[in-house]
Amino acid sequence: MTAELVHLAVQSGIATITLDSPGNRNALSTPLRAQLSGALARSASDDSVRVVILGHTGPVFCAGMDLTEPPDAVTELPGILESIWNHPKPVVAKLSGHARAGGIGLLAAADIAVGAQHVTFAFTEVRIGIVPAVISVTVLPRLLRHAAHELFLTGETFDADRAVAIGLLNSAVPSDQLEAEAKRYTAMLIQGGPQALALTKQLLTGTVARNFPAMLEISAARFASAEGREGIRAHADKRPPSWAHTS
Repeated sequence: MTAELVHLAVQSGIATITLDSPGNRNALSTPLRAQLSGALARSASDDSVRVVILGHTGPVFCAGMDLTEPPDAVTELPGILESIWNHPKPVVAKLSGHARAGGIGLLAAADIAVGAQHVTFAFTEVRIGIVPAVISVTVLPRLLRHAAHELFLTGETFDADRAVAIGLLNSAVPSDQLEAEAKRYTAMLIQGGPQALALTKQLLTGTVARNFPAMLEISAARFASAEGREGIRAHADKRPPSWAHTS
């Protein structure tokens, strides 16, 4: 019987997905990949879920691909990254441990990433003769170009403050403040209209055409939508909209 390596818990509109394979540094083994894909799919289809937190147990967020497995195992990674990148709900990556290689691809696919200040990062691929090709799809849009050249080519380890400076993390805080920092973001995200958040994510990820006619059509449809009308009424009435979690 396969051990449960990924946990999914839903409470008050927030789905928490936890990587729990600390024995191999949460490496992307075959069972972990399958369970992570399943958790992402379930959270995407659950209408009660408004925000997703991607976290972990142990001192490492994710060490990347499980190098004890056959090389062709990497073919499943694009689907996982796409499931995070195109998730209809905002995804917040919360790191209390280090990230390497493919693990950085996971956090880069999230909409927001927060980490403890002691956390370190490295694109270690070139040092073992491989290329960070798949993860570049999610990582490069976040990184300053000169930093990407430096860190992809050298494999150098860098800290959380550098990760913030180059765009990989949104914020880095002391370990004892990490939970509060993640909650600060989720508290803001959960106030957004669910459909509006999903459409805004499509704009940000480039999955809809960004031209004036298309944007006008989307904008007009949202103003006329039930969610849009409720938000405008709530603003005028100085009250939270019906979808907002106030607790």
